[in-house]
Amino acid sequence: MFEVIKTEGRARRGHFRCAHGGVVETPVFMNVGTQGAIKGGVSALDLKELKCQIELSNTYHLHLRPGDQVVRALGGLHKMMAWDGPILTDSGGFQVFSLASLRNIKEEGVTFASHIDGRRIFMGPEESMAIQANLGSDIAMAFDECVANPAPYDYVKQSCERTYRWLRRCVAEHERLCAQPDCLNPGQMLFGINQGGTYEDLRVWHMEEIAKLPCDGYAIGGLAVGEETEVMYRIIEAVEPHMPQDKPRYLMGVGTPSNIIEGVWRGVDFFDCVMPARNARHGRLFTWEGSLNIKNEKYKLDERPIDPGCGCPTCRSFSRAYLRHLFKAEEMLAMRLAVMHNLWFYNTLMERIRDALDQGSYAAFREEFSPKLERKI
Repeated sequence: MFEVIKTEGRARRGHFRCAHGGVVETPVFMNVGTQGAIKGGVSALDLKELKCQIELSNTYHLHLRPGDQVVRALGGLHKMMAWDGPILTDSGGFQVFSLASLRNIKEEGVTFASHIDGRRIFMGPEESMAIQANLGSDIAMAFDECVANPAPYDYVKQSCERTYRWLRRCVAEHERLCAQPDCLNPGQMLFGINQGGTYEDLRVWHMEEIAKLPCDGYAIGGLAVGEETEVMYRIIEAVEPHMPQDKPRYLMGVGTPSNIIEGVWRGVDFFDCVMPARNARHGRLFTWEGSLNIKNEKYKLDERPIDPGCGCPTCRSFSRAYLRHLFKAEEMLAMRLAVMHNLWFYNTLMERIRDALDQGSYAAFREEFSPKLERKI
Protein backbone atom coordinates (compact mmCIF):
# COMPACT_ATOMS: atom_id res chain seq x y z
CA MET A 1 0.00 0.00 0.00
CA PHE A 2 2.72 2.47 0.97
CA GLU A 3 6.48 2.38 0.83
CA VAL A 4 9.12 4.95 1.64
CA ILE A 5 11.70 4.81 -1.13
CA LYS A 6 14.02 7.62 0.00
CA THR A 7 14.54 9.97 2.93
CA GLU A 8 16.39 13.21 3.61
CA GLY A 9 16.35 13.92 7.31
CA ARG A 10 12.73 13.47 8.32
CA ALA A 11 11.47 14.19 4.78
CA ARG A 12 10.16 11.13 2.97
CA ARG A 13 9.77 10.19 -0.70
CA GLY A 14 7.27 7.41 -1.24
CA HIS A 15 4.82 5.41 -3.34
CA PHE A 16 1.17 4.89 -2.38
CA ARG A 17 -1.35 2.50 -3.92
CA CYS A 18 -5.08 2.09 -3.38
CA ALA A 19 -8.16 0.65 -5.09
CA HIS A 20 -8.36 3.28 -7.87
CA GLY A 21 -5.59 4.67 -10.04
CA GLY A 22 -1.98 3.61 -10.29
CA VAL A 23 0.95 4.63 -8.11
CA VAL A 24 0.55 7.92 -6.25
CA GLU A 25 3.89 9.68 -5.91
CA THR A 26 4.37 11.21 -2.47
CA PRO A 27 4.62 13.79 -1.00
CA VAL A 28 1.26 14.64 -2.57
CA PHE A 29 -1.24 17.49 -2.45
CA MET A 30 -4.89 16.46 -2.64
CA ASN A 31 -7.14 18.80 -4.62
CA VAL A 32 -10.28 19.66 -2.65
CA GLY A 33 -13.64 19.06 -4.34
CA THR A 34 -15.84 19.36 -1.26
CA GLN A 35 -19.14 18.50 -2.94
CA GLY A 36 -17.69 16.40 -5.77
CA ALA A 37 -16.43 19.42 -7.72
CA ILE A 38 -13.63 21.97 -7.44
CA LYS A 39 -15.19 25.37 -6.76
CA GLY A 40 -14.58 27.64 -9.73
CA GLY A 41 -15.97 25.52 -12.55
CA VAL A 42 -13.24 22.87 -12.64
CA SER A 43 -14.25 19.27 -13.42
CA ALA A 44 -12.61 15.90 -12.80
CA LEU A 45 -11.50 15.91 -16.44
CA ASP A 46 -9.70 19.19 -15.79
CA LEU A 47 -8.01 17.67 -12.73
CA LYS A 48 -6.29 15.14 -14.98
CA GLU A 49 -4.75 17.93 -17.04
CA LEU A 50 -3.80 19.82 -13.87
CA LYS A 51 -1.69 16.88 -12.62
CA CYS A 52 -3.95 16.03 -9.68
CA GLN A 53 -3.22 12.62 -8.15
CA ILE A 54 -5.86 12.45 -5.37
CA GLU A 55 -9.22 14.22 -5.15
CA LEU A 56 -10.79 15.00 -1.75
CA SER A 57 -14.50 15.32 -0.99
CA ASN A 58 -16.49 15.93 2.19
CA THR A 59 -18.72 13.39 3.91
CA TYR A 60 -20.96 15.90 5.69
CA HIS A 61 -21.72 17.97 2.58
CA LEU A 62 -22.39 14.96 0.32
CA HIS A 63 -24.58 13.43 3.01
CA LEU A 64 -26.75 16.56 2.86
CA ARG A 65 -26.64 16.97 -0.92
CA PRO A 66 -27.37 14.92 -2.95
CA GLY A 67 -27.37 12.30 -0.16
CA ASP A 68 -24.93 9.41 0.19
CA GLN A 69 -27.64 6.91 -0.75
CA VAL A 70 -28.11 8.82 -4.02
CA VAL A 71 -24.37 8.70 -4.67
CA ARG A 72 -24.37 4.96 -4.00
CA ALA A 73 -27.33 4.45 -6.36
CA LEU A 74 -25.36 6.27 -9.06
CA GLY A 75 -22.45 3.86 -8.67
CA GLY A 76 -20.38 5.78 -6.14
CA LEU A 77 -18.49 9.05 -6.13
CA HIS A 78 -15.93 7.94 -8.73
CA LYS A 79 -18.59 7.17 -11.31
CA MET A 80 -20.78 10.16 -10.47
CA MET A 81 -18.00 12.72 -10.95
CA ALA A 82 -16.17 10.79 -13.71
CA TRP A 83 -12.92 10.50 -11.75
CA ASP A 84 -11.00 7.22 -11.93
CA GLY A 85 -8.19 8.17 -9.58
CA PRO A 86 -8.00 7.94 -5.78
CA ILE A 87 -10.55 9.78 -3.64
CA LEU A 88 -10.22 10.64 0.05
CA THR A 89 -13.34 11.59 1.98
CA ASP A 90 -13.18 13.66 5.15
CA SER A 91 -15.26 12.20 7.97
CA GLY A 92 -17.50 15.13 8.79
CA GLY A 93 -15.48 15.69 11.96
CA PHE A 94 -14.23 19.09 10.81
CA GLN A 95 -17.84 20.29 10.84
CA VAL A 96 -17.76 19.64 14.60
CA PHE A 97 -15.39 22.62 14.58
CA SER A 98 -16.72 24.77 11.74
CA LEU A 99 -20.40 24.45 12.74
CA ALA A 100 -19.73 25.00 16.45
CA SER A 101 -22.84 27.15 16.88
CA LEU A 102 -25.03 24.50 15.23
CA ARG A 103 -24.00 21.29 17.00
CA ASN A 104 -24.16 19.30 20.22
CA ILE A 105 -21.43 16.77 21.09
CA LYS A 106 -22.09 13.64 23.13
CA GLU A 107 -20.32 10.31 23.56
CA GLU A 108 -22.60 8.74 20.95
CA GLY A 109 -21.73 11.36 18.32
CA VAL A 110 -22.70 14.85 17.21
CA THR A 111 -26.10 16.35 16.42
CA PHE A 112 -25.91 19.10 13.79
CA ALA A 113 -28.38 21.63 12.52
CA SER A 114 -28.00 21.55 8.75
CA HIS A 115 -26.44 24.75 7.45
CA ILE A 116 -28.78 24.45 4.45
CA ASP A 117 -32.25 24.10 5.95
CA GLY A 118 -31.75 23.72 9.72
CA ARG A 119 -32.94 20.09 9.93
CA ARG A 120 -31.35 17.99 12.66
CA ILE A 121 -28.67 15.51 11.62
CA PHE A 122 -26.92 12.98 13.84
CA MET A 123 -23.47 11.71 12.94
CA GLY A 124 -21.27 9.40 15.00
CA PRO A 125 -18.46 7.00 14.09
CA GLU A 126 -20.79 4.35 12.68
CA GLU A 127 -22.80 6.86 10.64
CA SER A 128 -19.65 8.45 9.23
CA MET A 129 -18.28 5.06 8.19
CA ALA A 130 -21.60 4.11 6.58
CA ILE A 131 -21.77 7.36 4.60
CA GLN A 132 -18.19 6.97 3.39
CA ALA A 133 -18.88 3.35 2.43
CA ASN A 134 -21.80 4.59 0.31
CA LEU A 135 -19.54 7.16 -1.34
CA GLY A 136 -17.04 4.40 -2.19
CA SER A 137 -13.95 6.51 -1.53
CA ASP A 138 -10.50 4.94 -1.42
CA ILE A 139 -9.55 6.54 1.91
CA ALA A 140 -12.12 7.07 4.64
CA MET A 141 -11.18 9.37 7.50
CA ALA A 142 -12.09 8.46 11.07
CA PHE A 143 -14.73 10.55 12.83
CA ASP A 144 -13.13 12.98 15.27
CA GLU A 145 -13.55 16.31 17.00
CA CYS A 146 -11.44 19.19 15.74
CA VAL A 147 -10.92 21.62 18.64
CA ALA A 148 -10.28 25.32 18.10
CA ASN A 149 -6.90 26.64 19.23
CA PRO A 150 -6.34 27.71 21.91
CA ALA A 151 -8.67 25.66 24.10
CA PRO A 152 -8.55 24.74 27.82
CA TYR A 153 -6.32 21.77 28.62
CA ASP A 154 -9.01 19.78 30.42
CA TYR A 155 -11.46 20.11 27.52
CA VAL A 156 -8.83 19.12 24.96
CA LYS A 157 -7.87 16.09 27.07
CA GLN A 158 -11.49 14.93 27.31
CA SER A 159 -11.97 15.57 23.60
CA CYS A 160 -8.97 13.57 22.38
CA GLU A 161 -9.84 10.72 24.75
CA ARG A 162 -13.31 10.65 23.18
CA THR A 163 -11.80 10.85 19.68
CA TYR A 164 -9.74 7.77 20.58
CA ARG A 165 -12.88 5.92 21.65
CA TRP A 166 -14.59 7.04 18.46
CA LEU A 167 -11.66 5.68 16.42
CA ARG A 168 -12.05 2.25 18.00
CA ARG A 169 -15.70 2.31 16.91
CA CYS A 170 -14.70 3.50 13.41
CA VAL A 171 -12.25 0.61 13.03
CA ALA A 172 -14.87 -1.98 14.03
CA GLU A 173 -17.60 -0.54 11.80
CA HIS A 174 -15.24 -0.04 8.85
CA GLU A 175 -14.13 -3.66 9.02
CA ARG A 176 -17.75 -4.80 9.20
CA LEU A 177 -18.87 -2.69 6.23
CA CYS A 178 -15.94 -3.70 4.01
CA ALA A 179 -16.84 -7.37 4.62
CA GLN A 180 -20.41 -6.93 3.35
CA PRO A 181 -21.13 -8.66 0.01
CA ASP A 182 -22.62 -5.47 -1.47
CA CYS A 183 -19.75 -3.22 -0.35
CA LEU A 184 -19.10 -0.61 -3.04
CA ASN A 185 -15.33 -0.48 -2.44
CA PRO A 186 -14.04 -3.44 -0.36
CA GLY A 187 -10.53 -2.02 -0.67
CA GLN A 188 -11.43 1.22 1.10
CA MET A 189 -8.77 2.25 3.63
CA LEU A 190 -9.22 3.94 7.00
CA PHE A 191 -6.97 6.71 8.34
CA GLY A 192 -6.98 7.61 12.04
CA ILE A 193 -6.64 11.24 13.16
CA ASN A 194 -4.35 12.59 15.87
CA GLN A 195 -5.80 15.34 18.05
CA GLY A 196 -4.69 17.11 21.22
CA GLY A 197 -4.77 20.81 20.42
CA THR A 198 -1.48 22.60 21.04
CA TYR A 199 -0.52 20.44 24.03
CA GLU A 200 2.47 18.25 23.19
CA ASP A 201 1.83 15.70 25.95
CA LEU A 202 -1.75 15.13 24.78
CA ARG A 203 -0.65 14.93 21.14
CA VAL A 204 2.02 12.33 21.93
CA TRP A 205 -0.27 10.27 24.17
CA HIS A 206 -3.02 10.27 21.56
CA MET A 207 -0.66 9.35 18.73
CA GLU A 208 0.85 6.48 20.69
CA GLU A 209 -2.62 5.11 21.46
CA ILE A 210 -4.12 5.39 17.97
CA ALA A 211 -0.95 3.89 16.44
CA LYS A 212 -1.84 0.65 18.24
CA LEU A 213 -5.07 0.39 16.21
CA PRO A 214 -5.14 -1.21 12.73
CA CYS A 215 -5.38 1.92 10.57
CA ASP A 216 -3.96 2.22 7.05
CA GLY A 217 -2.55 5.69 7.68
CA TYR A 218 -2.55 8.48 10.24
CA ALA A 219 -3.39 12.15 10.01
CA ILE A 220 -2.52 15.13 12.18
CA GLY A 221 -5.74 17.11 12.58
CA GLY A 222 -6.73 20.18 14.51
CA LEU A 223 -3.95 22.45 13.24
CA ALA A 224 -4.17 25.68 11.21
CA VAL A 225 -7.29 26.49 13.25
CA GLY A 226 -6.07 29.53 15.17
CA GLU A 227 -2.55 28.79 16.39
CA GLU A 228 0.67 30.50 15.26
CA THR A 229 2.56 28.83 12.40
CA GLU A 230 5.54 28.05 14.61
CA VAL A 231 3.23 26.33 17.10
CA MET A 232 1.92 24.15 14.27
CA TYR A 233 5.47 23.18 13.29
CA ARG A 234 6.31 22.41 16.93
CA ILE A 235 3.33 20.05 17.23
CA ILE A 236 4.25 18.23 14.00
CA GLU A 237 7.79 17.76 15.30
CA ALA A 238 6.45 16.37 18.58
CA VAL A 239 4.01 13.93 16.96
CA GLU A 240 6.07 12.67 14.01
CA PRO A 241 8.47 10.38 15.94
CA HIS A 242 5.46 8.49 17.29
CA MET A 243 3.80 7.93 13.89
CA PRO A 244 4.35 4.51 12.25
CA GLN A 245 7.23 4.71 9.79
CA ASP A 246 5.62 2.35 7.28
CA LYS A 247 2.29 4.19 6.91
CA PRO A 248 1.33 7.49 5.27
CA ARG A 249 1.22 10.70 7.32
CA TYR A 250 -1.36 13.33 6.43
CA LEU A 251 -1.41 16.94 7.66
CA MET A 252 -5.04 18.01 7.35
CA GLY A 253 -6.09 21.36 5.95
CA VAL A 254 -2.58 22.81 5.48
CA GLY A 255 -1.74 25.10 3.83
CA THR A 256 0.40 27.74 2.10
CA PRO A 257 3.20 26.65 -0.25
CA SER A 258 5.70 27.40 2.53
CA ASN A 259 3.62 25.38 5.04
CA ILE A 260 3.78 22.40 2.69
CA ILE A 261 7.55 22.70 2.18
CA GLU A 262 8.02 22.88 5.95
CA GLY A 263 5.58 20.01 6.53
CA VAL A 264 7.49 17.75 4.15
CA TRP A 265 10.71 18.69 5.96
CA ARG A 266 9.08 17.44 9.17
CA GLY A 267 8.02 14.08 7.74
CA VAL A 268 4.54 14.60 6.25
CA ASP A 269 3.43 12.75 3.08
CA PHE A 270 -0.14 13.99 2.33
CA PHE A 271 -1.58 17.51 2.30
CA ASP A 272 -4.86 19.20 1.41
CA CYS A 273 -6.17 22.73 1.62
CA VAL A 274 -8.91 24.86 0.07
CA MET A 275 -6.42 27.74 -0.17
CA PRO A 276 -5.33 27.43 -3.83
CA ALA A 277 -8.90 27.37 -5.16
CA ARG A 278 -10.32 29.84 -2.63
CA ASN A 279 -7.52 32.36 -3.14
CA ALA A 280 -7.82 31.99 -6.91
CA ARG A 281 -11.52 32.83 -6.84
CA HIS A 282 -10.59 36.15 -5.21
CA GLY A 283 -7.74 36.91 -7.61
CA ARG A 284 -4.81 35.85 -5.40
CA LEU A 285 -2.49 33.79 -7.61
CA PHE A 286 0.68 31.86 -6.80
CA THR A 287 3.93 32.16 -8.75
CA TRP A 288 7.49 31.01 -8.18
CA GLU A 289 8.37 34.53 -7.06
CA GLY A 290 5.51 34.79 -4.56
CA SER A 291 1.78 35.53 -4.77
CA LEU A 292 0.09 38.40 -6.61
CA ASN A 293 -3.33 40.04 -6.71
CA ILE A 294 -4.37 39.97 -10.34
CA LYS A 295 -7.03 42.66 -9.71
CA ASN A 296 -4.36 45.32 -9.13
CA GLU A 297 -4.30 48.27 -11.53
CA LYS A 298 -0.68 47.56 -12.53
CA TYR A 299 -1.78 44.48 -14.48
CA LYS A 300 -4.25 46.40 -16.68
CA LEU A 301 -1.90 46.38 -19.70
CA ASP A 302 0.34 43.47 -18.67
CA GLU A 303 0.53 41.05 -21.58
CA ARG A 304 2.64 38.47 -19.74
CA PRO A 305 1.14 35.22 -18.41
CA ILE A 306 0.50 34.99 -14.65
CA ASP A 307 3.87 33.27 -14.25
CA PRO A 308 6.23 33.29 -17.27
CA GLY A 309 7.66 29.93 -16.19
CA CYS A 310 4.27 28.22 -15.78
CA GLY A 311 2.93 25.60 -18.18
CA CYS A 312 -0.69 25.56 -16.98
CA PRO A 313 -3.58 25.91 -19.48
CA THR A 314 -4.20 29.48 -18.32
CA CYS A 315 -0.61 30.67 -18.68
CA ARG A 316 -0.23 28.95 -22.04
CA SER A 317 -3.03 31.01 -23.56
CA PHE A 318 -4.00 34.10 -21.58
CA SER A 319 -2.41 37.30 -20.25
CA ARG A 320 -2.54 38.96 -16.86
CA ALA A 321 -4.39 41.86 -18.49
CA TYR A 322 -7.11 39.56 -19.81
CA LEU A 323 -7.53 37.76 -16.51
CA ARG A 324 -7.73 41.07 -14.65
CA HIS A 325 -10.41 42.23 -17.10
CA LEU A 326 -12.43 39.04 -16.49
CA PHE A 327 -12.35 39.60 -12.74
CA LYS A 328 -13.34 43.26 -13.08
CA ALA A 329 -16.17 42.27 -15.44
CA GLU A 330 -17.23 39.54 -12.99
CA GLU A 331 -17.07 36.89 -15.68
CA MET A 332 -17.28 33.27 -14.46
CA LEU A 333 -14.31 32.42 -16.68
CA ALA A 334 -12.06 34.48 -14.39
CA MET A 335 -12.51 32.06 -11.51
CA ARG A 336 -12.08 28.98 -13.68
CA LEU A 337 -8.81 30.19 -15.25
CA ALA A 338 -7.45 31.37 -11.91
CA VAL A 339 -8.33 28.14 -10.08
CA MET A 340 -6.73 26.06 -12.85
CA HIS A 341 -3.52 28.06 -12.50
CA ASN A 342 -3.31 27.73 -8.72
CA LEU A 343 -4.03 23.98 -8.73
CA TRP A 344 -1.38 23.47 -11.42
CA PHE A 345 1.03 25.50 -9.29
CA TYR A 346 0.41 23.38 -6.18
CA ASN A 347 0.70 20.10 -8.06
CA THR A 348 3.88 21.33 -9.76
CA LEU A 349 5.23 22.39 -6.36
CA MET A 350 4.80 18.79 -5.21
CA GLU A 351 6.60 17.55 -8.33
CA ARG A 352 9.53 19.83 -7.58
CA ILE A 353 9.56 18.72 -3.95
CA ARG A 354 9.70 15.08 -5.07
CA ASP A 355 12.45 15.85 -7.59
CA ALA A 356 14.51 17.55 -4.88
CA LEU A 357 14.08 14.53 -2.60
CA ASP A 358 15.06 12.20 -5.44
CA GLN A 359 18.23 14.22 -5.97
CA GLY A 360 19.07 14.54 -2.28
CA SER A 361 18.82 18.34 -2.50
CA TYR A 362 15.68 19.03 -0.50
CA ALA A 363 17.45 21.05 2.19
CA ALA A 364 18.64 23.50 -0.46
CA PHE A 365 15.19 23.58 -2.09
CA ARG A 366 13.58 24.37 1.25
CA GLU A 367 16.12 27.09 2.03
CA GLU A 368 15.39 28.84 -1.27
CA PHE A 369 11.66 28.41 -1.75
CA SER A 370 10.14 28.30 1.74
CA PRO A 371 10.75 32.04 2.31
CA LYS A 372 10.39 33.02 -1.37
CA LEU A 373 6.89 31.58 -1.75
CA GLU A 374 5.69 33.49 1.31
CA ARG A 375 6.29 36.82 -0.42
CA LYS A 376 3.51 38.99 -1.86
CA ILE A 377 4.43 40.63 -5.12
